[in-house]
Amino acid sequence: MNLRLIGIGAGVLIILSLPLAGAIAGPDFAGQDDGKGGGLFRTLGLSEPASTASAPAARAAAPAAGQPGPAEQPRTDSRCGPELSSPQGLEAQTCVLVAEGRTWGRSYYRNTSGRALDAVLTVMGPAGRTVQIRCAVGAGDEPGLCETPKEDSAGEPESYSAVAEFAVPDDEGPLLLRSGSNSPAPGDG
Repeated sequence: MNLRLIGIGAGVLIILSLPLAGAIAGPDFAGQDDGKGGGLFRTLGLSEPASTASAPAARAAAPAAGQPGPAEQPRTDSRCGPELSSPQGLEAQTCVLVAEGRTWGRSYYRNTSGRALDAVLTVMGPAGRTVQIRCAVGAGDEPGLCETPKEDSAGEPESYSAVAEFAVPDDEGPLLLRSGSNSPAPGDG
């Protein structure tokens, strides 16, 4: 009697699990027709594998362009000064970046001083052009960055420089570190 109940229970479980198994399996991964207009490859906009009978037709219907992928990122050129550190626990490196006819400044930093600081990042360009931004530098060991807005370039990239100054957040606070895009490396006279 127990074997009969176990057999009936197993049969019911199998019958009830078939729709669930079909839902989990989804479309045919080999690219075969699933009765809904195409397999997984067609659903994703990809051509079917060469092993299927309809592969020549799929290749003929496929656009001549390459496979979809991430958009190509524009090239960004940078000119950075050395990585500097202060005895108070601040590390920074400042750069001038150029891409697509635009120039901006960026300072990478890490503040392990245990207190919040202010940073002022200034980008100086040809003909007296200056862009300046103030950034709050939180206390903690996580790296961060301060970045000026991107401005249209007005000259050669070498005619730009950037300087970041890190200080205690009040007007009377001492300057803890100054980092520049064209600073000499420590020990370079």
